[in-house]
Amino acid sequence: MSRTINCSLLKKEAEGLDYLPYPGELGQRIYDNISKEAWQRWLGHQTMLINENRLSPIEPEARKFLETEMEKFLFGGGSAVPKEFVPPAS
Repeated sequence: MSRTINCSLLKKEAEGLDYLPYPGELGQRIYDNISKEAWQRWLGHQTMLINENRLSPIEPEARKFLETEMEKFLFGGGSAVPKEFVPPAS
């Protein structure tokens, strides 16, 4: 049986994550307050940030940048897209 949470990002009741998606206190906060749907939105945004900024997730500076953007995206009103980003045509 899945658990339901009040998602901070979507501002509605939604299916919660099955496990902590990130280590530490931030991971627990995400698990308690972010739905599966919202987490999938973040993963898409994170992929765009990695590609557009040509980041290597193994580099400490890139990981810190992504963690900061993740917190802004999920809890702080959003993460900005790079100026050069052009969304794909639908």
